[in-house]
Amino acid sequence: MQATLNRNHWMLTTALCGALMLLVSGGPSTADDDHSGDGKTATPIKHVIILIAENRTFDNVYGMYRARHGQSVGNLLSRGIVNSSGGTLLNTQAKQFQINLPLASASYFIDFHATPGKTAYQFLPEPNTAYAPQKPTTPADWTNPNPDLVVAQAPFDKATVPDSTLPKIEPSFEFEDLGLLRLGATGLPMFTSDTRVTNFNKLPNGAFQQTGPTLPYNSFTGDTVHRLFHMWQQSDCSALNATPDNPSGCLNDLYPVVAVARDDGSGSNSMAFYNVQRGDAPVFKRLADEFTLNDNYHQPVMGGTAVQHTMIGAADAIPWDTFTDPSTKMQFSIPPGHIANPNPQSVNNIAFVADGQWTNCSDPMQPGIAPIVNYLASLPWHPAPNCAQGRYYMINNLSPGFLPNGKIDAASIETGNKVPPSSLRTIGDALNQKRISWAYYGGGFNAAVRVANGSTDPVDRLIAINYCDICNPFSYTTSIMGDPVQRSAHIKDAIDFFSALDKGKLPSVAYVKPDSIVDGHPASSTLDLFEAMLENIVDKLKAHPELFKETALFVTFDEGGGYWDSGFMQPLDFFGDGPRIPMLVVSPYSRGGRIVHSYNDHASVVKFIERNWHLGRLTTRSRDNLPNPQMDPHHPYVPKNMPAVGDLFDMFDFD
Repeated sequence: MQATLNRNHWMLTTALCGALMLLVSGGPSTADDDHSGDGKTATPIKHVIILIAENRTFDNVYGMYRARHGQSVGNLLSRGIVNSSGGTLLNTQAKQFQINLPLASASYFIDFHATPGKTAYQFLPEPNTAYAPQKPTTPADWTNPNPDLVVAQAPFDKATVPDSTLPKIEPSFEFEDLGLLRLGATGLPMFTSDTRVTNFNKLPNGAFQQTGPTLPYNSFTGDTVHRLFHMWQQSDCSALNATPDNPSGCLNDLYPVVAVARDDGSGSNSMAFYNVQRGDAPVFKRLADEFTLNDNYHQPVMGGTAVQHTMIGAADAIPWDTFTDPSTKMQFSIPPGHIANPNPQSVNNIAFVADGQWTNCSDPMQPGIAPIVNYLASLPWHPAPNCAQGRYYMINNLSPGFLPNGKIDAASIETGNKVPPSSLRTIGDALNQKRISWAYYGGGFNAAVRVANGSTDPVDRLIAINYCDICNPFSYTTSIMGDPVQRSAHIKDAIDFFSALDKGKLPSVAYVKPDSIVDGHPASSTLDLFEAMLENIVDKLKAHPELFKETALFVTFDEGGGYWDSGFMQPLDFFGDGPRIPMLVVSPYSRGGRIVHSYNDHASVVKFIERNWHLGRLTTRSRDNLPNPQMDPHHPYVPKNMPAVGDLFDMFDFD
């Protein structure tokens, strides 16, 4: 990363230099490079890179961002939710509430009209260190049998993890950034109050700055809840609350109380934000100043990682497909267990009866369905639930039934712990049909394959644990992951992406997913670590001017990770949309520090690829069928023709 960012890089040992040279000289990528098919595109863009980080809302990253002259931005600062120093202002926009108990009845709620009322917090619940590492990890930690404790992660202990091992663990970093993998441990036990936060035990009711004198930007911080039914509750939506700027009537005022009810240590973590005006997120600030930012781009589904990545690859949710055990011939036509029931456990406890991964949203008699479907029907644009009759949809994280080496884990599918091979049509299938080159590059994939094939090497196991199988939308599908030829051609490791980039040759479409060590996810990573990888990619792109001039780098996040955001959300169907997340476009055609307000979500990435390469819609039900938004100048974040999502073409100036 460039010295102009004033980052505190650690220079590592000569042994590290040698290890890095060995790594760089490794085998080349086998991905098809350059565009294929007829090569015709609607724009000068011949290569698209979609880089996906983890779990930050727009306000969490850009809440304090000041737009350049002639531009405007909707965030915590411009909306008067915080002052110019990052201090909380006591207004109603970010105020959070508790649910008054006992409930009127033990049934699911998504708005306060189904409860006996709400009471504002005097002070927010204390922020928590949920899942964040207390101290640097060692190889002994990487095999911890407790899957609920995230310990196969940075920062790494210097005594037991030598400098020479770091480039093998994290090949996506420039040499001078590898020392960042030593930094940021909390010094506090997991699941305790985060005393590093200024005024942690008397936080004013609203958004608060996460960083401060005892909590530097590169620190690990606690996670927060982000699951479908939880997020519907946190959003507190009712058409009775609608205004011209917020026609969905979502108040977003139950974030901490729902998180606390889940008892996962979230506390008030959801209300935190970084301060880019005081040195936080310097790479994101610099890129926004130089290129184009969208401040109305949204996570497409209420919930977590897997469902968002499915949307960015398929513009749709993934249903349970009937699975036939190849050995016993037994059929499983619906998920065996793991069905969500978000009804409160009792009138005195709003925790869920069953926090599951599947739901049949076509049946209003199923728990939690009717309140959401009835709410959608009450909106003026009447968004359809878009739930196929009798189908169960994955709503929370489950791994694909395909192992990284392509074998099917039938036993886990039959216990409901994995998703059966899917017939879902993805953008990969559409690109294949037109013979347009593409690849999904997932950090740690090669190690995950080796472990699936039996490797017991401890570094392999560390890297494999941090390969995100639920982030790869193509790993669920029979057409790609179930076909050895397709899998070999299109499912790659992030190291293969950097190899191709160093040669100045890329496929037409490249999805790039960091491993969990550097993806920016709270608790298991830091935004600082993701910025190191991001800057490396931008530097390498600029080092190849001929490639850069025909490439667009989309930088976004899978979802908001449970963080609060001040933006309007447009309900499109049963699944979402959810809060805003950052979307940057780095391209010679997206310069100038512009800020675009048109409404978009992950389906917009699919729509851009389809329009640029002259593809059709994926299916009749996928979100790429929605029209582009017609934005209202009087209410600049609200489309006049809802439901609608854009195709991101307005983030470029091709003239």
